[in-house]
This record gives sequence, C-alpha cells and structure tokens, in this order.
Amino acid sequence: MSSLQAAEQRRIIADCFARTGLTVEQLWLRYFALGGDVSEVDLEAYLRGAFPLPRIQRDMVAHAVNERLDELSGARRAPYSSDAGDDSRPRGLLAALVGLLDGAQRVSPERLPAIVAAAGRALDLELTVYLADYEQRQLFPLPGESAPGRVALPIETSTAGRAYRNAGTVLTEEPSGPRLWAVLLDGDERMGVLEIEAAADADLNDLTLHTQCQWLASLSGHLIAAAMRYGDGLDMTRRRKGRGPTAELLWRNLPPLTAATGDFVVAGGVEPAYDIRGVTFDYALSETTAWLAIFDAGRDTVSSGLVVSAALAAYRSARREGQDLRGQESAVDKALSAQFGDGTTVRGTLAEVDLDHGTLRHLEAGGEPPLVLGTGRWPATVDSARRPPFGDGGTGHIETARLDTGDLLVLHTEGVAGARSADGARFALPRFLDAATGHAPPEIVRRVLAAAKSHCRSGFTGDAGLLIARWPGTR
Repeated sequence: MSSLQAAEQRRIIADCFARTGLTVEQLWLRYFALGGDVSEVDLEAYLRGAFPLPRIQRDMVAHAVNERLDELSGARRAPYSSDAGDDSRPRGLLAALVGLLDGAQRVSPERLPAIVAAAGRALDLELTVYLADYEQRQLFPLPGESAPGRVALPIETSTAGRAYRNAGTVLTEEPSGPRLWAVLLDGDERMGVLEIEAAADADLNDLTLHTQCQWLASLSGHLIAAAMRYGDGLDMTRRRKGRGPTAELLWRNLPPLTAATGDFVVAGGVEPAYDIRGVTFDYALSETTAWLAIFDAGRDTVSSGLVVSAALAAYRSARREGQDLRGQESAVDKALSAQFGDGTTVRGTLAEVDLDHGTLRHLEAGGEPPLVLGTGRWPATVDSARRPPFGDGGTGHIETARLDTGDLLVLHTEGVAGARSADGARFALPRFLDAATGHAPPEIVRRVLAAAKSHCRSGFTGDAGLLIARWPGTR
C-alpha cells in the first residue's frame, strides 16, 4: 500500500474512532486483545498522524474500531489496508482471530466448534476442540466436522492430558504427521485442549506457529466459556452425570476455578463434583490485596445448600462494600440469624493477603485452620484461635502470619482431610500437598482432590472444598 493510501486509511480510522465514544485507553485494550503490540502512547500518536504503523498493526486498529462500530449499528466502518476490490479482511493469524470473533457473535453455543475450525483454516490448520469433564479426569471432543472418530482422552495419561496438566502446548509425531495440543484457557482457567493438525504448507515445528496457536486456543477458550453462560449445549459435553438442584445452585455460585494476576494465583475445587451439597468458596483479587473465603454447612440437611449460599452472598456483599475481615464476619453472622434463625451455623475461614509484603490475616469460625507450605518446607498449620461457627454469635480473633516468597496458602474443609479409606484411615492431606508443590495451583487442586477421591473410593462423608493460592513475592 502506498504512503498516500496508508495516510488515507489512518485519516478514516481516526474519523471513525471519534464516533465510537471510546477513550484511547479503551481502544488500545481492544487492539491489544487482538494481538496488537504497540503502546497506548504510540497508538494515540498514530491516530493524530504523528506515528506510522505497519500494515498489520493498522488493520488491527481498524478491526478494534469496527468491533465498536458494530455495537453502534449503522456507523461507517474503518477500512482495512487491502486495495479496493480485494478481499477486505486481514489474512493469516489476524484473519483467524477476526474470523473467530466475528463468527462467534450471536451464534448458538453448539456452532462454536465449527467456527473454531473455520478460524484454523485461515492458518492452514485443522482444529478439534476437547473439553474437560467437571471431575477433570477426561477430555471429550465437541461434536463438529472434525470430531467423528475421536474419543475421550484421559487427562492423567494422554499427550492431550499432558498439555492440559501443564497448561501449555505439546507436539507429537503421529503416523499421519505431527500433531500439536494446546490448552484452552478462559483467562487462567483450563477449559480443555485444542487438537491441531497441519494442512497444506503449515509447519507445526515452527515455534512462531506454536505461539499463534496458543493465542487462538486462549481466544477459543474464552469464547467457549462465555457461550456456556447463555446455553447448555457445550456444558452438556462436560457433564458425565446429572446434578441435583443443590449441586446446580452451588456450582453456579462459584467464581472461576482459577484466576491470576502478576502478584497472586488462586485455584479451587469441590468434590463430589456432581453431588456437592454444602460447601462453597470465593475470592477477589486487587492491585494490593487478595481476599479468600471458604464455607462448609455440612451435607446432612436439605437446607445446607441454601444456608451456605446465604453465607457466601453475605460475605461477597460485605467485601464489595469495602468491609474488612471483622465486617465480613459480622455480615455472615447477621445474614444466617436473620434468614434461618438461631441454631443455623456454617463453618468457615476468612483470609486476606497483603500483596506488597505477604502479610496474611485470617479468621476461623469452626473451620479448618489454613496450611502454608513452601520450597523444602513441610506443610504447616497456621496458628489459629477458632471461634464458634458463623451463626452462633461471638467474635473471633484475627490472627496474623507472614508468607515467604513462593509460599502456597491452603484453605480447605474438613471433608478433604476427613476423607477415609475402607479401613478408616484419614486422607494424608499434608503429604499429598507436599508431593504436588512443583505444579501450578490449579493442577495441585486437581491432583489433591483426585487423590482424596481415590482414597475414600468416592465415598466422601463430608463435602470437600479446597482453595490454594500462591504468593510469588514480587511486584
């Protein structure tokens, strides 16, 4: 494209941007999500005509503007750099990402596997989506044009499972040619894997292509997770058993099972996955603080799910209003007393971590005290002064401890350590935590809950809730 044409493209993009109602920062975030790699300052300079951009970066800016204009129907669209009369869509990786974004708008969830496959063809790749079941034991192929003949793959022993366990990519040599497996991520939560086979001239040994496949897998995972919020078609692939109303309620109230910032990583899980009755957890991450909570109302009454959900809702409300641990404690107590009367209790632990210094403040209300473990250090129980369960009244003592760089913080319910084998032996939680410390928190959660489930042969006497966080110790 000539410099004159590039200048005209920039002028129209800037004109269209002015109609979007976006700030430069908001436009940059959209552009960056598409793979753009210039700074917000350079983007602003480009819009003013003071800084040139390469063709592919200009097209990314144009597409970011057009995404917003699509939301404002009828607005004039920004042009791509292709000459008039040519295909006006970008090519290569950008074409794959654009095709995925455009195709995923206003479609039923069941259509997403075909849209992902079409995005792959822009890179000369054949793609098949596999989703992990809720017990994280197997990966199941989603129905689609590339799925016939494919079967479920075990997470523990398959190559696809290795990509899932390590949250990365794995390249294998097959009789039919090389095959790449890339983990599907929604943020930092693992959804499944993407099976990638080369077509035409694509070279799966190309490390640049590996990176592009990771971007494609992450975007696919995000779109699949978003589609599950408004449809059941994809979710049904992940379910291997039915869920009762209580389990359905508690799963819908859980936050994402994994989240991370540069300063903190947290992951959680519950068992029995399809029959959870009275356990839940929550967390929130900010620039300076991480808040964690876990609640256990038992599984022996028909109201356990409603009771623990009320505790969770009261905790979230207080936390979002800026209440400290004492205010959160009071809110949960009052909510249980007001809604269920005297005698209704929930065990739990509330905690917060100062991300600058690793200071841990925590309060136990009949719950299990936190565990802390680090490199070369056996899991240690944090000193605690437990108060009665929430709903029983009283005020607990807020304890303080200090995390070291790289430490793991573990919150759990009695159902984890209390899982018993046929001969009555309790599950050795510290030993299994110690054996899994070389992995990321979501993989530690998966391994520990799988080990507890195997130990008690799926016969949990109490719901098992597990929340594991790592403080890297660096800002």
